[in-house]
Amino acid sequence: MKKIPVAIMGATGSVGQKFIELLEDHPWFEIVALTASERSAGRAYGTVVRWMSSKPLSDKIANMIIEETRPGVAGRIAFSGLDAAVAGEAEEAFARAGYVVVSNARNHRMRPDVPLLIPEVNPDHLSLIKNQPYGRGCIVTNPNCSTVGLTIALKPLYDAFGVQAVQVVTMQALSGGGYPGVPSLDILDNVLPLIPGEEAKMETEPLKLLGAVTAEGVTPAGIKISAQCNRVAVREGHLESVAVKLTRPVPPEALIEAWEKFTAPPEVTGLPSSPSKVVRYGDDPAFPQPIMHRHSGHGMTVSIGRLQPCAVLDYRFMLLVHNTIRGAAGGAILNAELLYQKGLLDV
Repeated sequence: MKKIPVAIMGATGSVGQKFIELLEDHPWFEIVALTASERSAGRAYGTVVRWMSSKPLSDKIANMIIEETRPGVAGRIAFSGLDAAVAGEAEEAFARAGYVVVSNARNHRMRPDVPLLIPEVNPDHLSLIKNQPYGRGCIVTNPNCSTVGLTIALKPLYDAFGVQAVQVVTMQALSGGGYPGVPSLDILDNVLPLIPGEEAKMETEPLKLLGAVTAEGVTPAGIKISAQCNRVAVREGHLESVAVKLTRPVPPEALIEAWEKFTAPPEVTGLPSSPSKVVRYGDDPAFPQPIMHRHSGHGMTVSIGRLQPCAVLDYRFMLLVHNTIRGAAGGAILNAELLYQKGLLDV
């Protein structure tokens, strides 16, 4: 097949770099444009970027000339790694100009006409695109990086048993704050018990993701969620301590079976970025750990372990999600693959 041309908005940032790393050898997509701020525009990417990946920057990408983040750049899909401070207006401008905007920013996630998408969880939410006012363009969003792991873990339980309430405490990696991120003297020998705006996202986004599509948008799932979010001195991988109250009593074996049998819908399983296992449950009492398990399924598998009875709710468990792959660039690329598979790119 002829590869689909794509642009990366905010290409010099941490999410933009991860887009480049994952898209360079993609079987369906080809990077044809990189955008950044006005001060970087007109310069070769390799002379501007502080490349942070362990994978070397290729000469092809290093020699690409950065363009300003405005419509007119080449590409059918615009992958957005923009900061939320500028993403809102820029993404709308690209959508109005006819681009398919696949965003990692928070700005449009909760709009009633914008899909907040995890392909294994709610592919039917793509029907919301028809309500958008952009003609050939559209906006599709990726959830918050911690929300992704939590929602994937909840989906099999929600479908099989019903979920009434969730308590989640996160231990989030430094890369989730972008580059240069948290000052070293704030995080060394320390844990930061505040990530501004993060708890509100975790308490609302899963409700839309697990909700039902209606003519007006999405009717949110009826789950009460309480979240506390912390920044810890880990490079990549968000660890989450979760407690759940189900709508009916079930033995612990039933939860493990639900996770292990959870598979993506048929239209998702064959996509290039789709992992062979969406969820991996481990019996080791010290499972999961960021340094050992964050790359499961090439970073796209959510790892779950330590299922135990909870004295306050019903059960508690630990989960791990790779925040810059599954929770950011990799998840957004999977969203774009689903758009193509469903014929929604109009190419």
